[in-house]
Amino acid sequence: MIGAVIAMECEAEILLRDMKIEREELCYGKKVYLGKAHGKDVVLTVCGVGKVNAAAGAQLLLERYHARTLINFGVAGGIHESTEIAGVYQIEKAVQYDFDLAGLNNTKIGTLDGFEDNYLSLCTLPEEVLPLRALATGDRFNDDVDDYHLIKDYMQADIREMEGGAIAQVAYFAQVPFYAWKAISDKAGNVSSFEQYNANKERALEKLHDYFPRLFALL
Repeated sequence: MIGAVIAMECEAEILLRDMKIEREELCYGKKVYLGKAHGKDVVLTVCGVGKVNAAAGAQLLLERYHARTLINFGVAGGIHESTEIAGVYQIEKAVQYDFDLAGLNNTKIGTLDGFEDNYLSLCTLPEEVLPLRALATGDRFNDDVDDYHLIKDYMQADIREMEGGAIAQVAYFAQVPFYAWKAISDKAGNVSSFEQYNANKERALEKLHDYFPRLFALL
């Protein structure tokens, strides 16, 4: 069973439209859909935006619905020049840029307690399917200059969003495979991220949807 942890209804819809939905539930306030999509058994939860919602959604699918692989997909912000609006990328590693124990144990920002590296690795498909990029996750959506330089220069991440790093942490401790695919709705480093997001969100999601048959065939 593939467990899809998706932040927003508009993101979930691009898979739900392809699903033969067999059952719908509301569990701990989160919508859950069970069925088949692209030849695979899928359980999808619309978890809500942010790291706590994402972690709770991932744990819900693992414990209650016995998902054995986790996926996350949706729109995200491009940080590096190697990303383009409506480009679609798979995530090879993720860091939580708003997690900071540096002053306590002299680790890099984003390093989880007891870890040596600030990035967690994700499972990936062959690079010819989708290019690989690094993801920075945090509970902020802004045009803050300090955040931009923290993510781009310090973290050396390519993409930012608000869920993937938290799901990666849950998957790491549960020892289950986790894949993430992101479509770029906006580019950071200017003062128009919100306008770009609203203008490009639908186009980016449709580009991501076009990849689903091949992506699911390889899971």
